[in-house]
Amino acid sequence: MSATSATPADTATPPLPHGRRMVAVIVLIPTLVAVALWAFAWPAARTAPRDLPLGVAGSVTATAQLEKQLSQHQGAFEIHRYADEAAARDAIEDRTVYGAVVATAQGPKLLTASAASPVVAQLLQQSVAEQAPAGTKVTTIDVVPASAKDPRGAALSSSVLPLALVGIAAGAVVTLLGLRGARAVTALVGAAALVGVVAAALADSWLGVFTGDWWAEAAALGLSTLAVGAAVAGLAALFGPAGIGLGGFVVMLLGNPFSGASSAPQLLPEPVGTIGQWLPPGAGATLLRSVSFFDGAAATGPALTLAWWSVLGLGAVLLGSALKRRGTTTETAAEREPALVS
Repeated sequence: MSATSATPADTATPPLPHGRRMVAVIVLIPTLVAVALWAFAWPAARTAPRDLPLGVAGSVTATAQLEKQLSQHQGAFEIHRYADEAAARDAIEDRTVYGAVVATAQGPKLLTASAASPVVAQLLQQSVAEQAPAGTKVTTIDVVPASAKDPRGAALSSSVLPLALVGIAAGAVVTLLGLRGARAVTALVGAAALVGVVAAALADSWLGVFTGDWWAEAAALGLSTLAVGAAVAGLAALFGPAGIGLGGFVVMLLGNPFSGASSAPQLLPEPVGTIGQWLPPGAGATLLRSVSFFDGAAATGPALTLAWWSVLGLGAVLLGSALKRRGTTTETAAEREPALVS
């Protein structure tokens, strides 16, 4: 008499009854809506400067009054001191500060960088003008201006969502087509590289909204796409189709609103601003600003963040493929074993 074993149909988990499925849908949809509204609306409703890096330049005596006035905005600014205007300009170009107030004999002079954030540049103009003595005209100089074809930075902030969507789509398509291992990695890298080239051609060559090195912009755009695509495909390789939903949730409902692309990370409530820079959309937007307008200044941090997401995601793709191959081999070997005869 041969021994028998349970078939997959015998051990499979029975599906939920239709009533429970209906209740699950009724509860799940409002929950997702509530999370989405919280993620998008809460940071937008609480936008304000929080330890925003700002420079003051001039002699100790001249800048003391400026610092006192700026400190009235408790917790709003992180003050950096510089000896003169030239040092303050260098700090802005290095992305150490968003702007600087220079003490002069004629009154305060404001240095801004609309390329870093048009919203911050406008905020600094308002804050310094409010603190200036009555009748004093504040001279404002845009040290690193945004593109003349996109003075409000709308094109850059608008690029975050399409890149996230393309990355999610790439990870999902690779998974649904059944690509595994090296083939999946090649498809993800190739698609991301092509996206970077096409996006740079549109944003730089055609629209002219980016003004940096063309290939550096293409690399930043491609790396941003790869980080998302690899993360989604990696999660799917480890957890199945549910991984696509998990990756999409993290990127779309957390990464996108927490990115600070339309304002600045320091304008978002904590810890949202910090978390956003750890996720691909936020790191991608910061990297793109650096290579497009600041000659790559302060690009190392966001580039490493995107690289880690890419490496870990691609590693998960390879690991998931290896685990599935091992499982298939084990099942095949078990099927080939002769049945035990009693």
